[in-house]
Amino acid sequence: MTARPSPTLVLASSSPRRRDLLAQIGVTPGQIRSPDIDEEPRKGELPRPYAERMASEKALAVPRQDGEVVLAGDTTVALGRRVLPQAQSEEDVAGFLRMLSGRRHRVHSAISVIDANGRQRTRCVTSQVRFKRLSEEEIRNYARSGEGIGKAGGYAIQGRAAGLIDFLAGSHSAVVGLPLFETRALLKAAGIALA
Repeated sequence: MTARPSPTLVLASSSPRRRDLLAQIGVTPGQIRSPDIDEEPRKGELPRPYAERMASEKALAVPRQDGEVVLAGDTTVALGRRVLPQAQSEEDVAGFLRMLSGRRHRVHSAISVIDANGRQRTRCVTSQVRFKRLSEEEIRNYARSGEGIGKAGGYAIQGRAAGLIDFLAGSHSAVVGLPLFETRALLKAAGIALA
C-alpha cells in the first residue's frame, strides 16, 4: 500500500513575518494566496471574536484545490474592548503608543486551518503585553522609524519595540503574528508533514 502524499500547504497571507515564523517550525508553504476581505469590525464586536472571525474568513476567501490545506491568521491588538487597527501613518503609530504607554493590553492571535477534506478548525491565543511608560521623544522616534506602519496597534514586537516592552505573558510568536505551538498542532492534524 502506498502512502498518500502530504497535502500542499497554502498560506492565506502576504505577511513575510508569517512565512518566517512557519520556517521556524520547518514549514514552507507550497503556495501563497492573499485573501481580500472586509476587515472592518462589526458594531459591538469584541476583539477576540473579531480575530477569530478574521482568521476564519481569510481562510475561506482563498481558492482551495483538491489536496490543499489552507492556513490563515489574524493578529488583533486590543486595549480593553477597543480594537487597534493597523497603523496607516506615523501619526497613527504615535497615537497608538500614547494610548499603550505604561498600560497592559491584549494581543489576540487567531489561526484557521481548512484541511484537504474541507474541515475548518480555528484557534485563538491571547497574550498580554505592556509598554514601559514612554516619553514623547521615544514615541516620536519609534513613529519616525516607520516600523509600526502596517502593524496592528502600530508596533512590531520583533523589532525596535522589543526594547520598549517591559512585560509579556503568553506567546511571543503569537504577538509577532502566528502562535507556533497551536499552528503546528493544527497543521499536523490536517496531514501536513512536520519534522
